Amino acid sequence: MRIGFDAKRAFFNNTGLGNYSRNTLQQLFIHYPEHEYYLYVPSRHTKIKFKYHENAKLITPTTIAGKIFKSYWRSFLICQQIYQNKLDIYHGLSNELPFGITETKVKTVVTIHDLIFKRFPQWYKPIDVKIYDRKFKYAAHHADTIIAVSQQTANDLVEFYGVSEEKITVIYQNCNPLFYQLLPHEHIQKVKEKFLLPDDYILYVGTIEERKNLHRLIEAINIANIDIPLVAIGRKTKYFYKQVLPRVNWSKKGQFIFIENIDNKELPAIYQGAKLFVYPSLYEGFGIPILEAQASGIPVITSKGGCFKETGGEHSLYANPLDIEEMAHIIVKALNDKELRINMIERGREYSKKFLKADTIQNLMTVYKKILDKN
Repeated sequence: MRIGFDAKRAFFNNTGLGNYSRNTLQQLFIHYPEHEYYLYVPSRHTKIKFKYHENAKLITPTTIAGKIFKSYWRSFLICQQIYQNKLDIYHGLSNELPFGITETKVKTVVTIHDLIFKRFPQWYKPIDVKIYDRKFKYAAHHADTIIAVSQQTANDLVEFYGVSEEKITVIYQNCNPLFYQLLPHEHIQKVKEKFLLPDDYILYVGTIEERKNLHRLIEAINIANIDIPLVAIGRKTKYFYKQVLPRVNWSKKGQFIFIENIDNKELPAIYQGAKLFVYPSLYEGFGIPILEAQASGIPVITSKGGCFKETGGEHSLYANPLDIEEMAHIIVKALNDKELRINMIERGREYSKKFLKADTIQNLMTVYKKILDKN
């Protein structure tokens, strides 16, 4: 097969959609090297050094207009090159398909990660909501098959865009295999020393923004008088980091450690060095840090409702993300009950194996073949 991908995120995004794109492509290269892969990228001057397979080709704009107006190329002009490359399938890895792709007669797949902007538009700029809605709606209605990263996202597609359930296939996200490799104590200590981390800490991984709810986690730690520092790893959003977080008072100095731009090769050691992972997000499409923590052998506390139990399983602990006292109580419980923590670690490691890459990639290849068999 000749399979094309919107690979912009793989080469330009360090987290989230970038990780999903890289993980998907890498596993296709490993498990299905017999196919030809076309990676459509707006520029060869990429931010991330992503090594692609010898059977993969990097496709960039060929016209002056495409080279100057990269977003326009990705949304419209790319169709001409998709047609010229005689693809069997084009897969939009990050929520969208180029407008007019149906005219190429190429079979299409789109992965929809979440519809948070539809459920909580107040968290986004109005212009962004309009742009996202137009792109997502087009992709959802014109793709031959939609891949949803959780049942929650599949339900949202049915609710907001009236998509037929038969058109949607749920294929759970996966995480980098690095998180499944338990590291020697010496290596973990070296990474801790590099980032000046304490012996014990509670870990949070995610963007520093309102939806991720970090401020309520801080308040929960405060009211419970927990003296273990909180290490937060993630990209800062300007308003939330500068105007919301400063209004949250810590009971002790040095209780909050913020780190940005962690290399994926160092992140597993930071997970494995933590005593507890807390992910108090208000809404997610999947919540991949939950999976990373479980694969790393760290007890997980996350939010009630939504997709969180799909990712976290029955063994993780759940709190109402808006109830600070409940969150505080559950954090204290997890920190003080050694037997509970051991059970959460063991069952979490086992549960995380259901998301192993070979299985998810096999399911993806089944989707591709099923589409082509409809001809």
